[in-house]
Amino acid sequence: MKKYNIYGIGNALVDLETEVSNSFLEEMKIHKGLMCLVDEKRQNELLNALQNKMLKKTCGGSAANTVIAAAQLGAENFYSCKVANDEFGLFYKEDLLKNGVDCNRSEFTQTGTTGKCLVLVTPDAERTMNTFLGITASFSEKEINEEALKDSEFIYIEGYLVPSDSAVHAAIKARKIARENGVKVALTLSDSNMVNFFRDRLQNIIADKVDMLFCNEREANDWCQCSSIEESKIKMKDYAHSFAITLGPKGAIVYDGKQFFDIPAPKVNPVDSNGAGDMFAGTFLYGITHGMSYYDSGVLANRAASQVVCQIGARLSTQSLKNIRDEIIAQRI
Repeated sequence: MKKYNIYGIGNALVDLETEVSNSFLEEMKIHKGLMCLVDEKRQNELLNALQNKMLKKTCGGSAANTVIAAAQLGAENFYSCKVANDEFGLFYKEDLLKNGVDCNRSEFTQTGTTGKCLVLVTPDAERTMNTFLGITASFSEKEINEEALKDSEFIYIEGYLVPSDSAVHAAIKARKIARENGVKVALTLSDSNMVNFFRDRLQNIIADKVDMLFCNEREANDWCQCSSIEESKIKMKDYAHSFAITLGPKGAIVYDGKQFFDIPAPKVNPVDSNGAGDMFAGTFLYGITHGMSYYDSGVLANRAASQVVCQIGARLSTQSLKNIRDEIIAQRI
């Protein structure tokens, strides 16, 4: 019996989220709908332009959102990350632990600046991110806790790590340790910019296939270099033993290694798409590590992701998530 269900590695970022107009993006010359890396000066420029806006602050980063969602449902998880010994770093550590996620606590003593992700949400619910990585840009093999990794069912690797040389080396090392110790490897492609600009690095992490791959429709088509999701879902078998492709309001496609499942999505009125993919991955991984089928895990993940887009912020309350899970379990009995 493994101690942890999921061992996550990813960028440790404090999310600062607010609502803006499309004209604000145009005025500030921000590319809508993508995650763009910026330096500290540029991020401060944007924050100054938003000084009269209320900013919602949460412990974030894609993989952190995922492991927290799974932990809220009862999964035992560990997160390796890198933050500084500053105000935002201390907030980050406390938020992780408060949400039941163990972490490499000794790494919360380093000098530097904790990374921050400015999440801008437009009226059409699209999220645009401008990220200053700070100290997490130097995430490396030193942050990998080998004992915790070996004692996990899954390692979950965040695709946003690939711009950093040291982080890619850490991901490849972690994948090797996982393979040698019977730990399944899950990867999220994270963003089309990661796919299109860092394809070779992602391929080095995937190597001879991962056990589980998460992506959305755009990322799937970009990665497989196909013009339709029907083509991409077939080609995706070359890269993963199983996978889930989210399709927004059209639901999701889940492949369990033998067959495809079309998972419908509830009809909702979205206000913020930030964190939907992270929520999907976290609740899905909870499902398959807690006796649920791939289909039921997909239903759980779609329901949770559909609910999180109806609010501002990348998280749901623990009770909301448990209610969704319990309803799905009751329907299958």
